[in-house]
Amino acid sequence: MLSTRNCDNAVSVSPILTVSDLIVEFPTRKGILRPVDRVGFEIDPGEILGIVGESGAGKSMCGSAIVGLIDRPGRIGGGEISLSGQRIDNLSNDRMRRIRGKKIGMVFQDPLRSLDPLKTVGDQIVETIRTHLPVSAAEARRRAVAALEEVGIPAAANRIDAWPHQFSGGMCQRVVIALALAAEPALIIADEPTTALDVSVQAQIMALLKRLCRGRGTAVMLITHDMGVIAETTDRVAVLYAGRLAEIGPTRDVLSNPSHPYTIGLMTSTPKPTGGIERLSQISGAMPSLRDIPKGCAFSPRCGRAFAPCYRNIPVLEPAARTEVACWLYDEEYAKDAANLEGTGHD
Repeated sequence: MLSTRNCDNAVSVSPILTVSDLIVEFPTRKGILRPVDRVGFEIDPGEILGIVGESGAGKSMCGSAIVGLIDRPGRIGGGEISLSGQRIDNLSNDRMRRIRGKKIGMVFQDPLRSLDPLKTVGDQIVETIRTHLPVSAAEARRRAVAALEEVGIPAAANRIDAWPHQFSGGMCQRVVIALALAAEPALIIADEPTTALDVSVQAQIMALLKRLCRGRGTAVMLITHDMGVIAETTDRVAVLYAGRLAEIGPTRDVLSNPSHPYTIGLMTSTPKPTGGIERLSQISGAMPSLRDIPKGCAFSPRCGRAFAPCYRNIPVLEPAARTEVACWLYDEEYAKDAANLEGTGHD
């Protein structure tokens, strides 16, 4: 599969990551729960794809499935995950362990919990480099110092032997980014990487991640609930709701001209950085429990524009302006009926 999304010259490039109809399921005594249900997307080299949605939408579970870290009894129940053209969702634990770190780097929410408190930051980076790259201890240390310098750690040659608790939260997150990039992976999965940091440090960390990945051609999957981070950092954004993909497209189009009623609700409930006073709208209701996903469109009970098909069938992605949206309002067969229904003033 080829993509030209990021290429002004229409030069085709192959995506780093391809996720097709991914299903993650957890068998229970009362049935199978699906926190991820037929989700699909691609990420090109040097591209940052944002994954956004309310808590419980399935964002982190998508990331865990890609790196093979779903806790038992969870499992991938369907679909495919390919990294640089190689299918990885059917690999053994040993083979996935070799891929993690070398081909896929991870940046997690809490930097202190991501680092081993019993090892210096240098030892952790050196260990990662030597595990995945055929280099000597001296060369690995040189690369570790260079990695710390690249992410903005001052006096890196001296601080490489410091312990994680001797760094601030922002500096720890820089170390985690250096650790994630140490083995030169093709893909970085960043799961809420700035939530534990103050606003000024958030901006620095996201600018750093963006600059490094652009320069290296590394693909990034950025999982967050922060629409400001999405707007400032990502090229495209995928909106998840109840484990399903609601809308996906270029960030500027999804944020400035959203099509799915859920995306519209997210945007109208987000404060705008204009400094003015405005009344924010609110999406009524709450995300459904995995045990009680509505038949048809999962968002239908909270949607003011829902009509008959929404309560019967699960929508599939349809083109809408410059995005793709899973909503029956944009299906050719039902669009006319929806327009007539709205014209009568009925929900």
